[in-house]
Amino acid sequence: MDNTIKTLNLSLIQTDNIWQQIDANLDHLESKLHDLSENSDLILLPELFTTGFTMDAKSVSEGMNGKGVKWMKAMAAKLGSVLIGSLLIEEDGNYYNRLITAFPNNDILTYDKRHLFSFAGEDKVFTAGTQRLVFEYKGFKICPMICYDLRFPVWARNTVDFDLLLYVANWPQARISAWDALLRARAIENLCYTAGLNRVGTDANDLTYSGHSAVYNAMGTQIFSLEEGQQANATVSLDLQHIRKTRDQFRFLEDRDDFEIIMG
Repeated sequence: MDNTIKTLNLSLIQTDNIWQQIDANLDHLESKLHDLSENSDLILLPELFTTGFTMDAKSVSEGMNGKGVKWMKAMAAKLGSVLIGSLLIEEDGNYYNRLITAFPNNDILTYDKRHLFSFAGEDKVFTAGTQRLVFEYKGFKICPMICYDLRFPVWARNTVDFDLLLYVANWPQARISAWDALLRARAIENLCYTAGLNRVGTDANDLTYSGHSAVYNAMGTQIFSLEEGQQANATVSLDLQHIRKTRDQFRFLEDRDDFEIIMG
């Protein structure tokens, strides 16, 4: 057994968004990244961070060689950190709310949002993903997801023993109590760190966002949060030994159900 102490420095960038202004958002976020006071292994950016949660996909979508992806690769290389956030991507005539994981070595991984927010008509514009993403980095097995996915525990069920579950979001203030409760629940039921990064400010649909970005440990205890309603960023250190010790003491995942997800 590898007894090397493994830690991961996770940074959350809780920020406002400039509606459908890709260049302005990239400039704004670059200044926020330079404000980070600690070295980061992994940096979370909000859902659709270059555009806001718009359904006007045709006007502001980009391809995988567009400004947003190129910027993420460049910033990951410059900072020596993994960047994770979602972009509005057009590919083969379809639009995706696509989470990009950009590594310092120029590699990328992608995850297309599985659960599209029908309440806002996202399902009428975007194409849903069909595959989860789980990857390893610095000893941690990590599973990133997007916003509305948080409401669907089967999709997030820890069947592969991941250590860190991530959500990037545009989650409105009106339903923020659900955000808080579900992040905690996902941590408890999956015996893993769970981090949620949400935006702040008001968008063009007059929806207000209050952030509530936070990290919970494997017992569901909140170990980190950012100031409510404010643009802020900070870094928390996660310890893999916490996951190992918790799962050694509480072997709840050994009793989990076996199941198969059938895509509708």
